[in-house]
Amino acid sequence: MTPEHLDAVAQATWPPAAMQTVGPWTIRDGQDGGKRVSAATARQPVTADKLPLAEDAMQALGQTPLFMVRHGDDALDTMLGDAGYQVIDPVNIYAAPLANLAKPPPHATTFTIWEPLAIQLDMWVAGGIGPSRIKVMQRATMPKTSVFARDGQRPAATGFAAIHDGTAMVHALEVTPSCRRRGMGRHVMQKAAIWAQDHGASHIAALCTQDNAGANALYASLGMALVGQYHYRIQHKAQTT
Repeated sequence: MTPEHLDAVAQATWPPAAMQTVGPWTIRDGQDGGKRVSAATARQPVTADKLPLAEDAMQALGQTPLFMVRHGDDALDTMLGDAGYQVIDPVNIYAAPLANLAKPPPHATTFTIWEPLAIQLDMWVAGGIGPSRIKVMQRATMPKTSVFARDGQRPAATGFAAIHDGTAMVHALEVTPSCRRRGMGRHVMQKAAIWAQDHGASHIAALCTQDNAGANALYASLGMALVGQYHYRIQHKAQTT
């Protein structure tokens, strides 16, 4: 469960619309699917004179220049900081063996479904996960599923899981506000783990921003280890009055 392995899993299970190589950079066409599918990354050590190559390529796609800074990218991080790029959305990476989580949730509360139900799409939209991010799920080509949880008869939670290289990654976990603190997120993760185990995976992983207290507490309570971190840098633009 190295950061490099989990980065590859995240890339495969939450894919951009397209990628291109521009000099030392990988440029992603995110099509409004969020930071992970839109951020540029360095394929090799870079110097400040190569920065405009990435900036121009992202602007040509209609995207604000945005960079992902991963494990080992210390020199890139310093260079971007010196160029006026500010840190945004630091992310924690959690992982665990499936055996830690693959415990059946209460009977008839949680289901794996593909394609997602209309109610799941509505839940995602209410949580800020709109059509462009649903298209990211649809682009994933490996074994995948959505997970739907009910609290009694109420729609309670939804998530998306896909498998790459033996690891299932859960994305877009959303619990409706009225059903929070009732174990619904735990049920989704347990069901995703059982599904992943049935499809030959050995580990499960998840990402969440460091300021998402609820998600960090959930993954820690499930016995998932904090195995890596990354962050983004976006150019600061001076405010005018």
